[in-house]
Amino acid sequence: MRIGLLTEGGYPYAVGESGVWCERLVRGLGQHRFDLYAVGRPPATGASLPLPPNARTVRAADPGSLLERAARRAHGRRDRRRFTEAYERFATGLCAEEDAADGAAAFAEGLYALAELARERGGLPGALRSDDAVRALEAACRAPGARRGAAAAGLPDHLAFAEHLEEALRPLSLDWYEEDALGAADLCHAAAGGTTALPGLLAKRFFGTPLLVTEYGVPLRAHYLSAAGADRSTSLRTLLAALHGRLAAEVYRQAALLTPGNAHTRRWQEKCGADRDRIRTVHPGMAADRFDGVGEDEESGDPATLVWVGRAEPAKDLVALLHAFAEVRARQTDARLRIVTVPVRDPGSDLYLAQCRALAAQLFPDEAAGAHAVGENPVSFEELGGPEAPGLEETYASGAVVVLSSVVEGFPAGLVEAMFCARATVSTDVGAVVEIIGGTGLVVPPRNPRALADACLALLRDPGRRHRLGAAARARALELFTVEQNLAAFRGIYLELLSHAPVRHRPGDGALFAHPAEAHVPGSWNPGAVTAGSGATDA
Repeated sequence: MRIGLLTEGGYPYAVGESGVWCERLVRGLGQHRFDLYAVGRPPATGASLPLPPNARTVRAADPGSLLERAARRAHGRRDRRRFTEAYERFATGLCAEEDAADGAAAFAEGLYALAELARERGGLPGALRSDDAVRALEAACRAPGARRGAAAAGLPDHLAFAEHLEEALRPLSLDWYEEDALGAADLCHAAAGGTTALPGLLAKRFFGTPLLVTEYGVPLRAHYLSAAGADRSTSLRTLLAALHGRLAAEVYRQAALLTPGNAHTRRWQEKCGADRDRIRTVHPGMAADRFDGVGEDEESGDPATLVWVGRAEPAKDLVALLHAFAEVRARQTDARLRIVTVPVRDPGSDLYLAQCRALAAQLFPDEAAGAHAVGENPVSFEELGGPEAPGLEETYASGAVVVLSSVVEGFPAGLVEAMFCARATVSTDVGAVVEIIGGTGLVVPPRNPRALADACLALLRDPGRRHRLGAAARARALELFTVEQNLAAFRGIYLELLSHAPVRHRPGDGALFAHPAEAHVPGSWNPGAVTAGSGATDA
């Protein structure tokens, strides 16, 4: 089977959480051929990661080449009229109230008309920022029935939105929609929704290719929570939210199947209009073998130590964790807290971490056992990969209880890692936490330091319960969250989707299910025929 894999973040040029999943998928399903389409800017070097024999990089979305390609094809008067008509329809659907009956239909109709024009004329980057586009957007914002926030938008908002829209709709201007590119795929598999899935949406429009969308996070939710738009006006935020909401709804409507990574993501998809019958939860697979040594040794770790692992950012609510530990420390004086941060390239992370260090120094002055001993703080801040925390295995093995204190979370991979290590956990009830834990750990409300402290103390003071929960957590993680179960799920989904898709004949390329199995049996195959002489004996 030939899979067009639409990757987020530029894989195979860059690897993040999504890139690791793509790598495992491609290598794990070696019986299929994968054509990689990197929906993202590759690095300046253009070097890609080593690929297995069943994969090859077909295209990478490079903004520079898009502009050059569009510049070679000037739009005439007829094309400009087509663009204006399509854009007006697109903008009308975009600005209409969310629950308007014809808003989504107008948005989709305009989007596909723009895509057809871009395919025929070599791209639209310049047109999407043109004066005609800005005027059409302004008229749609002020039309009767437009969203209240959009109606108040001014010229600066329209210009800023046009710039963002040109970036979001760059996949329309790619040269991927040919018979030897996405047209040759049996199935398009998008590793995320939103703009990442847009080429798959167009492949279905132009070639009838089935679209599979996997989401382990929710791009629409990420847009709502992004701090990048804090300085934008209310009107601009309204327009951007409408764009991402309409696009997500159209992707969900057209996808043959949606595979969210957890029930939290599934609820977002259903809220955006996805059909429940076309949603199937597939938990992300994680490598478990690296944690076997720790997971099989339940007695390892300091019985009085709490461990926290993650990125230092406000959403993780380390402030609440420190206040909770102050109460733990007051009731169990030998308790300790290890805060192990994952390195990130974000100046805001350093500032937040410095604030947490200052709070820890204020809450827990260095203590000494005697008059001649050196004082020591019960809270330690370490960086993953450093001398004190060289790896995740050693970090989780050092403590008795792993804590998650977040106020916002999607799929908390750190919890799964702790479960692989047979560690009891205390977590806040956010995102997919309850679905992952499934009764093998303690869950408390977010922003409640006292409840967090009580749960931590309950496990620190009861080793038997702690060990039972840890063993159950490891068994659950090995059953649900391994790479093997993830690959097995997608192996079956690929065959299922292709078996329901129309047969597409290509010269020189045999398509699966194009001929019955009996056609490959040598000789004549006609079960109803009776060979000469047979039956004479029975007569």
